[in-house]
Amino acid sequence: MNVQEYITSGILELYIYGALSDEENREISKQLHQYPEIQKEVEEIESALQNLSEAVAPYNPENLLASIREKMDDRPQASPVVEMKPQRKHNWPAYIGWAASIALLIGLFAVMNENRNLRNDLQATAIENAQMEEQIADARENEEKTQQLLEVFRSKEMEQVELAGQKVAPNAYATVIWDATNQKAFIDAQGLPEPPPGKVYQVWSLTLNPLSPTSIGLLENFEEDDNKIFVLSNPNNSQAFGITLEPAGGSKTPTMEQLYTLGVVGAS
Repeated sequence: MNVQEYITSGILELYIYGALSDEENREISKQLHQYPEIQKEVEEIESALQNLSEAVAPYNPENLLASIREKMDDRPQASPVVEMKPQRKHNWPAYIGWAASIALLIGLFAVMNENRNLRNDLQATAIENAQMEEQIADARENEEKTQQLLEVFRSKEMEQVELAGQKVAPNAYATVIWDATNQKAFIDAQGLPEPPPGKVYQVWSLTLNPLSPTSIGLLENFEEDDNKIFVLSNPNNSQAFGITLEPAGGSKTPTMEQLYTLGVVGAS
């Protein structure tokens, strides 16, 4: 895994904000234990958010409120007074003190609520910004990918290999544009059905005599890729290409019962 690309993708910010699913949180927890760089990045993001929260609310009204309550509870109780006259006297200083305390408490509650709302708004804005940055990055990546594909498809030096559907999926089809000079294979998988959960398409470079398959990669995130174009490295002297359906993570050898498409180089 490219750790730096993973860090700059914005997913760690969404993880800290609590905007990911349980499955995504578990996956990131595994990465934290495996890669110290990712763990350090998460700690730095949390520290930055803590500093930002302190700048927005430099004091802690919850602690101040608890302190006031404690002092009020420790106030000595007035001794009972035996009235000598029927006329009642009001202890106005005490009433004023209690009224001021109540007013202060009400004000503190208002400040606490306002700060809580401000923090929530700040968190929502941070999540929105992270999502926007991710969308911008995806758009730039797609633009670069589109330009690269146009150059590939217009080149006469590329080998185009049509892959026809096989027994397990007769209606399936795919195309491989093979750039042997730069050792790249562009897979147009628009004609493949979406793989079932827990499965992934794997592309194989084949030599025919004797038959020898070599994996050149997986068509990962198939459902999320709208144009279904994948770029894989292919340093092999390929005579044919095949695509099989394998368990998530891929297989060391192709599952021939799940061979979806197959095509021979030079047969187009």
